[in-house]
Amino acid sequence: MHHPGVRDIIMVKKGFGMDPPSEDHASSLAIDALSFVAADTVLFNRFLRLTGLELENLRAAAGEPAFLAGVLDFVIADEATLIDFATEAGVEPQAVVAARRALGTDYAESFS
Repeated sequence: MHHPGVRDIIMVKKGFGMDPPSEDHASSLAIDALSFVAADTVLFNRFLRLTGLELENLRAAAGEPAFLAGVLDFVIADEATLIDFATEAGVEPQAVVAARRALGTDYAESFS
């Protein structure tokens, strides 16, 4: 019989149990990812340059599902960023990829 460990409890609490994450959980993780990116000046500046967004229109864009998917694409595109974010968020890197998939089409091949 499998007894849940701390990792299992965290994954379920965060909404990343055995089933794919819901769009709400995926959006929540993407917002956490945006906060993570924004907390690092170098990373945030690179994100702004790549997206073409300005600080003034970032708040409006943050409510769009496609933007949230793009935030996760940005995090997933760099393995070190993905691992750092997943560690801070208390999820496995695979949960970040699953959240990205829950927000729309599969992870873009444009980064490969």
